[in-house]
Amino acid sequence: MSDQGPLYLGFDLSTQQLKAIVVNSDLKTIAQSKVDFDADFFKYGIQKGVHVRSSTGEVYAPVAMWMESLDLVLDRLSREMPVPMSRIRGVSGSGQQHGSVYWNDGADDILKGLDADKTLVDQLAGALAHEWSPNWQDQSTQKECDAFDAELGDREKLAEVTGSGAHHRFTGTQIMRMRRIRPEVYAQASRISLVSSWLASVLLGSIAPLDISDVCGMNLWDMQNQQYSPELLALAAGKDGAEELRKKLGEPQMDGGTPFGKISPYFVKKYAFSPECQIVPFTGDNPATILALPLRPLDAIVSLGTSTTFLMNTPTYKPDGSYHFFNHPTTQGHYMFMLCYKNGGLAREKVRDELPKPTDGKTGWETFNKAVLDTPPLDITKDSDKAKLGLYFYLRETVPNIRAGTWRYTCDANGTNLQESQQEWSNETDARIIVESQALSMRLRSQKLVHSPRDQLPAQPRRIYLVGGGSLNPAIARVMGDVLGGADGVYKLDVGGSACALGGAYKAVWALERKDGETFDEVIGRRWKEEGSIEKVDAGFKDGTYQTYGRVLGAFEDLEKKILAEEK
Repeated sequence: MSDQGPLYLGFDLSTQQLKAIVVNSDLKTIAQSKVDFDADFFKYGIQKGVHVRSSTGEVYAPVAMWMESLDLVLDRLSREMPVPMSRIRGVSGSGQQHGSVYWNDGADDILKGLDADKTLVDQLAGALAHEWSPNWQDQSTQKECDAFDAELGDREKLAEVTGSGAHHRFTGTQIMRMRRIRPEVYAQASRISLVSSWLASVLLGSIAPLDISDVCGMNLWDMQNQQYSPELLALAAGKDGAEELRKKLGEPQMDGGTPFGKISPYFVKKYAFSPECQIVPFTGDNPATILALPLRPLDAIVSLGTSTTFLMNTPTYKPDGSYHFFNHPTTQGHYMFMLCYKNGGLAREKVRDELPKPTDGKTGWETFNKAVLDTPPLDITKDSDKAKLGLYFYLRETVPNIRAGTWRYTCDANGTNLQESQQEWSNETDARIIVESQALSMRLRSQKLVHSPRDQLPAQPRRIYLVGGGSLNPAIARVMGDVLGGADGVYKLDVGGSACALGGAYKAVWALERKDGETFDEVIGRRWKEEGSIEKVDAGFKDGTYQTYGRVLGAFEDLEKKILAEEK
């Protein structure tokens, strides 16, 4: 570390780990450290970072564990790496979205008076009105979700205002339930932080404002007017409690690049941070992901893990009750569009396991891939063939909200004459159709957000980046390009296992090195190097094939609507 330039620190407080990553001005990673909650803090009795109360659907984490983790990860970073902590100019990061921390009225004084000779947990445990933080996996708020969906008229109206329909994990429903079942906690809470702003508060030494992107994961923020919704505040807090809840939450920081202030003296004395080090707004883990690329308008990320997530940076606000819009964490007037599917890798694995057992040393995935690539798009081999469409839900899906089950349908190649298939399909056909089905759902829900990336091309993403375990699969990459397009190709993206922390570090770089008016894309885009991070894995848009899928998109939507109607 002979270079003496400034460094930037990014955190990611996820469900199971606290990660820290240090980069320099050129975005080169200098050092990393992490704490694994189950391994390092098994004394809390957690599993995969949380406690689960199955009888109520509650999922929650001990806030004290996070306090201990912050001391431990910084100790490892400063002593074991070691990192010249005095060169760290700015700190930002991310936290698991939707979780909340309840401070008591002594929190401000305790934060301001932290003693570097003592641990965080010994001091900050006394600053909490509630020792637990509801986790994003929590499912205890169905009653509150029903109330939120109904408050403004229906679920679609709620999504129009807040960017999302009501969800169990969203902070507004969690606050409403807290007030109902633990009124003493709600009454004692002088401030309520999100996980991201809680971590920023500890580092700052005072209660930090909420982030302009993370605040959108609450079902309380009016996206079009960029303010809290008075009606939804009153719903969560009670008819006469809207103003009180507004004060508990505080007004969010509207500019994601304006620092909150200098780091707490606790960290200066204990870990040798510079007293001039600035704390930059922390954001949610999903917004931080799109900063780690950085993702440009018309680019899309498809995360192919156990679940599947589709992310886009877009200037277009077209809300719907089945997906999410958040304010972009760094670019005012832009939004982060997000789809979350439960049936991702697990569903593909189920179909894979139905295929004939592999021979000659091949793996199950090699057999799956061959079946996908040997089957033509929609299993159409000649003009008279019907197009095959299917839904493969081994878990109840959220997008759309359909029960577990498998449905196989056919339609004409132009999308007409949709009907349930009268013939059995081979398992090999299922392999192709399940991947197409997942991609068609993404295309259906993002079609209003894309436009032509250049002359004479149909509307589609500019680039598609694949992340997660499925990004290594060439057959899945091929189908994603066939269905979603991607005028400049489909790419496998690898920014290591610390994307959210990396996004936070980049955010700190932008905040403290931007010149007047410079956007995140301008500052980070100039410095971000594709080499070593991305690999082109498919051509993307294929003229003719892309249009073939476009012709059956309406039929696919009708298939979903048909199954949804049966739900009711």
